[in-house]
Amino acid sequence: MAVCDIKPGQIAVTETTVTLDLTTNRVGKPGSEVLSTPSLLALMEQCCIEVSDSQLAPKHTTVGYAVDGMRHMAPTPIGQVVTVKAELTEVIRNRLTYSIEAYEGDKQIGVAIHKRAIIPKDSDD
Repeated sequence: MAVCDIKPGQIAVTETTVTLDLTTNRVGKPGSEVLSTPSLLALMEQCCIEVSDSQLAPKHTTVGYAVDGMRHMAPTPIGQVVTVKAELTEVIRNRLTYSIEAYEGDKQIGVAIHKRAIIPKDSDD
């Protein structure tokens, strides 16, 4: 297995300001300028990558293979900051499980459990 210092309890926190391209209205029509669920999921996945990828053995990466229990609970308008916290909760061989929470200020806007697998990179990298 290509794990260096990956262990449960490791955490990453990311902050992203909502822009038009992250909203449900990516074509500029007024009325739907709130963070889209696919964009929230991408922010959650990126935060999980931040937890572990720097800890991997050389020539290895992680790929997502499951998202469980995702809930997008509240809208977040353009200009607001989304804070995502991901905690690695389980390591079984090459499989990693993360618990994720997303907030706009003190308001929780999303939760999910995400699973990633450690794999070797292509030899051309």
